[in-house]
Amino acid sequence: MKLSEFDFELPKSLIAQHPSANRTDSRLLVLKDNFINSTFSQLGDYLKPNDLLVLNDTKVIPARLFGQKDSGGKVEVLIERVVSEHEAFSMIKASRSPKIGSYIILENKVRLKICDKNAGIYSVSFESDSVLNTLNEVGHIPLPPYIDREDVKEDAKRYQTIYAQNNGAVAAPTAGLHFDESLLSSLKEQGIDHTFLTLHVGAGTFQPVKVENIENHKMHSEYYEISQEAVDKIVKTKAMGGRIIAVGTTAVRTLESIALNGDLSSQKGETDIFIYPGFEFRIVDVLITNFHLPKSSLLMLVSAFIGFEEMLQSYQYAIKEKYRFFSYGDAMLLEKN
Repeated sequence: MKLSEFDFELPKSLIAQHPSANRTDSRLLVLKDNFINSTFSQLGDYLKPNDLLVLNDTKVIPARLFGQKDSGGKVEVLIERVVSEHEAFSMIKASRSPKIGSYIILENKVRLKICDKNAGIYSVSFESDSVLNTLNEVGHIPLPPYIDREDVKEDAKRYQTIYAQNNGAVAAPTAGLHFDESLLSSLKEQGIDHTFLTLHVGAGTFQPVKVENIENHKMHSEYYEISQEAVDKIVKTKAMGGRIIAVGTTAVRTLESIALNGDLSSQKGETDIFIYPGFEFRIVDVLITNFHLPKSSLLMLVSAFIGFEEMLQSYQYAIKEKYRFFSYGDAMLLEKN
């Protein structure tokens, strides 16, 4: 398929700049035989006893840093991945690219050494403090590029799922932002359990596909981890005739990665799985997801899950009905075609 087929016009007014007042206030577009306009608080109306929600418990780190070169120029640093206590991979925005061996002085005077550069990603070393200590002291929540404002105190809480616990993401698994404790509890009372896996979302999630023949696209790699307890719940759910409900594309990519590995057991590693039309899903039955960017790999994943024409119709309907798009926007509930 061609990249141009995954483009669409989106009014700027539909790009959510702030979260809804309450997490479950978000709208929910349910795609069954027709379109159903609902709210996320009513999610239980569309699930069944013995269904299993699979949630990504990664935690967004305050990965955006500001400072200046030792030569004086202003610099913005986005930590892409924490490699060790004092080392990280990052993207750097400056008037001129920093040189290998040079330093950036951050707002708290911590010196950041530029060690290497590969494919636009810098390897950096934090010289007088650990990466996470520095981020927690002076880091900012790395809001996506389409949110046209600076981060505020509210974002530290709302650009994070309520069950986030494993530090490492630089972007939120946004389908999970709609859940609160009350909703998870009420679903459990309906016989709808949940389990967790971890995939640390990288900044590459916002990068559009750039090759016209989408099969030539190379996905960024992300770290994932799934426990034996989660695997056991998935296997038991399937055996009982329940459905696996992936909360977000990150959960889909993790689950389908372990299925491709051929061994449904606890594991950890890197995945660069690229899911586009023609992909055969082995684990996921239902997908809860936000609305995605034009020409993005995530839009292609949705197309693979429900069908290309169905994806186009869903997005056209959502635009007509003025659903809110992207990270702080509304959600969809999709059954696999």
